Amino acid sequence: MRNRRSFLKAVGGAAAFTIVPARILRSETAPSNQLTRALIGYGGIAHSGAHMGLTDTRLVAVCDPDKSRMEAGMRDGQKKFGWKVDGHRDFREILERKDVDVVHICTPPHWHGPISIYAAEAGKDIWCEKPMTRTIGEGRKVVDAVKANGAMFRINTWFRMYGGFYGFGTEVKPIKKVVQNGLLGGPIRAVVGVGQGFNLKFGWTGQVNVAPQPVPANLDYDMWLGPAPYKPYHPHRVHGSFRGYWDYDGGGLGDMGQHYLDPVQYILDKDNESPIRVDVDAPPQHPEVVGSFRRITMRYADGTEIILDGDGSLKKEPFLSGPNGKLWPKMKSDIKDLDKLLATLPDPALQDSSFLNALKSRKPFPLNEKNAFRSATLVNLALVSMRVGRGYDFDPVKLIAPNDPTANRFIEQPMRAPWTI
Repeated sequence: MRNRRSFLKAVGGAAAFTIVPARILRSETAPSNQLTRALIGYGGIAHSGAHMGLTDTRLVAVCDPDKSRMEAGMRDGQKKFGWKVDGHRDFREILERKDVDVVHICTPPHWHGPISIYAAEAGKDIWCEKPMTRTIGEGRKVVDAVKANGAMFRINTWFRMYGGFYGFGTEVKPIKKVVQNGLLGGPIRAVVGVGQGFNLKFGWTGQVNVAPQPVPANLDYDMWLGPAPYKPYHPHRVHGSFRGYWDYDGGGLGDMGQHYLDPVQYILDKDNESPIRVDVDAPPQHPEVVGSFRRITMRYADGTEIILDGDGSLKKEPFLSGPNGKLWPKMKSDIKDLDKLLATLPDPALQDSSFLNALKSRKPFPLNEKNAFRSATLVNLALVSMRVGRGYDFDPVKLIAPNDPTANRFIEQPMRAPWTI
């Protein structure tokens, strides 16, 4: 695999498509002409067009500690592509395979960071589901591992590049254009909540004091838990409802936060920094089960703010506001003749949304480990504030809460033995 990657890098470095793969010239997809991939985790998201449905690389294997899900992935792959797809229950077997170039990490979030790191160390490129990691400490280590091993990385959210930005009623591009051309002035206040088109999904919550149940024969529960603390098995803790438990995710904010906040970070030109202060208004949280919040405010050093509106009290507020203007969903604004003005101004830089092109050129994907780490950090900063039940300061360089051991417990969390990163 290293030889194949060296060849692709050489091709990309000399000149784009100076040497064109034969499969492109012939419009063929012979196995020898395609990069290969494997899916790690075969839950709901793995069935999507970004994972099982992807056709620009060749699927060779699926992996899931639940035997029934693994076998479903094998059947789905065979049916869709017409060739045999191997099955594994231990992701380490995928990483040992020499015929796998790219791994898609479709596991619960408590596995995203560790598997990304192990994959980079095994020489694989990585397509990871959101949130990028469950903790800030794991995110930092993913960035380091990807860099150290020359891996390519993308997170599976795309709204900064293309697609309607949820209930906002437009793509991100014109919003970015408003901000980068200084039409709102600064600092800017961004409100993210139901009134701005974003559903924070507080329905993702766990169950308290669930009674232990026997582990199904088809599930390797110890592998499913992996680095998470051991808790007796209950079906609500795994598969479709795991998001409601702190050990594995962060509720609706963990589920949707990076989808919502990564474009906000990009719009505000904050890809290389993080807030210095987080404040929260939320009910006390159960130590195991994710609850709700009323409001979370994250403030950057220059005064820029991102406000998560959990109770709808800011539903009439604009999405973005600055000293020179305001912007609501569907590009409604108090800036006179905004559409005509935007037509005269430069567009944001183009972004190539093809991960395959990034794999061939060895040039970073537009949403890579570095900027995805910063948007995942927004999510995790908010979740930490919920867990500690108060505000705290954050050092965006050292990536710690200064003189705050309680907050730091959630920023850098231990892993269950024998798993380490």
